[in-house]
Amino acid sequence: MSISLAVELLLSVLLAATLVYCVLLERRLSALRSGQDGLKDTLSELNTAIGHAGASMRALKANAASVSEQLEAGISRGRSIADELSLLTSSGDRIASRIEQSTPKAASPLPSSLSNRLNALRPQFAANLR
Repeated sequence: MSISLAVELLLSVLLAATLVYCVLLERRLSALRSGQDGLKDTLSELNTAIGHAGASMRALKANAASVSEQLEAGISRGRSIADELSLLTSSGDRIASRIEQSTPKAASPLPSSLSNRLNALRPQFAANLR
């Protein structure tokens, strides 16, 4: 066997090994490209979902602002009614005290048990108005 034949055989073996390695490398690169396409699709879907979530957040914020305005209006209306009831209650207390002072103690228009119950409920009613 001559040296040139041995070198050619060695080069043929190395060329075959390079060819096998190139085939394996091509398979890996094609798998990577297909994975990259899947990643592009996933990123596109994620971008769409983020857009929808942003729109939903804006709508939620607008609805929350509207509900907040309605609640503020209701609270304001409730406070004005509570103030009016407080004035009416204090006016009623003054009128009741004037009536109590002008009538003799023996001729109380209410039975004593009912009068005691009403007097017991006055502080609770006044506390509820605050």
